[in-house]
Amino acid sequence: MDCGGRKFFQRRDRRGRRDCRDFVEGTRRIAALASRLSPLASRFPLPVSRLLPPVSQFSLPISHMEGNIKNMKSTKDYGKYTETNTSSGIDILRETKFRILNDSSVGLLVNQATVDKNLDHDIDILLNEENFELKSLFGPQHGLYGQTQDNMIEWTGFRDRRTGLPVYSLYGNHRKPTDEMLEGIDTLVVDFPDVGTRYYTFLWTAKLCMEACAQKGIRMIVLDRPNPIGGEIIEGPMLDPEYKSFVGLSVLPVRHGMTMGELLAMINREEEMGCVLEVIKMQGWSREMWFDDTGLPWVIPSPNMPTIDTATVYPGGCLLEATNISEGRGTCRPFEIIGAPYIEPYAVVDKMKKWDIEGVILRPVYFEPTFGKHTGKYCGGIQLHITDRNKFRSVKTFAIFISLIKKMYPDQFAWKNPPYEYEYEKMPIDILWGDSSLRESVDNMKNPEELFKKMNISINNFRQTRKDYLLYS
Repeated sequence: MDCGGRKFFQRRDRRGRRDCRDFVEGTRRIAALASRLSPLASRFPLPVSRLLPPVSQFSLPISHMEGNIKNMKSTKDYGKYTETNTSSGIDILRETKFRILNDSSVGLLVNQATVDKNLDHDIDILLNEENFELKSLFGPQHGLYGQTQDNMIEWTGFRDRRTGLPVYSLYGNHRKPTDEMLEGIDTLVVDFPDVGTRYYTFLWTAKLCMEACAQKGIRMIVLDRPNPIGGEIIEGPMLDPEYKSFVGLSVLPVRHGMTMGELLAMINREEEMGCVLEVIKMQGWSREMWFDDTGLPWVIPSPNMPTIDTATVYPGGCLLEATNISEGRGTCRPFEIIGAPYIEPYAVVDKMKKWDIEGVILRPVYFEPTFGKHTGKYCGGIQLHITDRNKFRSVKTFAIFISLIKKMYPDQFAWKNPPYEYEYEKMPIDILWGDSSLRESVDNMKNPEELFKKMNISINNFRQTRKDYLLYS
């Protein structure tokens, strides 16, 4: 950038880092130039801090900054990533020099988001070790590298060109590893970034692997990770065992508030699966923490889970997959922007405001999905803006929304018919909700409050059940 005859961002200190003083001076000159070019600019002065990148990019102490910058906090530069509060299972495995894997033949179940605090991927970390052999890779829904964008798209295995290892698909012809896939390994390492919701299929891929390992006498090691939406809040109805499917293979509420390691340990014991299971616990994580409290890098766990806000609305938002309402696939904010061509957004928001819905602002929107439901069609709907995620209850909010849409547009609203996630008979909404009660309530235009009362009873029971399996306070 050249302003006023001087080049900025060019001066560097003896360690090669940029000096910010020229930049501060440059921003002043830009502001002055803008004022001369536009008589309106002087009415709306822009603070210097709005023009500066984050302070962590500068090498100078805070005292050298000017304007609003001096009140910002700096972060330590560790060369690859900033200081973190939490170490996930892969970080602990690395710190303990992989001793638990010594002399093992290892299979690795991961996807593109299984990285350590420095964004190094598990495959690269384990591949470079000499005290054990990494022999095969396994991947869940959306693929080993997150390559399948849309929902319910199968993929086939392949030989990885970079590592030379076989890659087995567990979202295609097989969802449970076959004997052939497990041949030659004595340990299966599982590392998944779950999102804290029962219908997220990664947990069920891991459960089926645990079942296969128990049958083959293979040890399973889970590298634990944070529940991104915390470990305290529990939401939604319990799954009725008659409605088990690939979006729910164990009796859990919709939002369980547990980590992958806790869940698999509970399932292994409660269902007497008999797997030799070991969980590498995290350090520095506690139940009240959300993902952005951990300091760990967020890598999207699946293509339509771009942010922590997405994960926050997902427990209820995923219910829309079972309707003809767009859940926001094909927008930049899946599960946060929702709607359909027949919805008048302002009328819906007015109706929703009459309910006691905390922690969120509902904004009327119009949008055109680029793929998924209603591709290229002009849709009306709402965007959910989370204002207090500790008060917001996603399942309740979306149950109310679906009930209102049915009442307002009875001839246009419709449920999706099977198949859905390998279930060919039961209605998709029933296997997501956990039984038929939501569908029946909506179809009969009943007040959903009755559903919420029933949910609260089951949540209290589950809270007692899970106590023995919590690894973190």
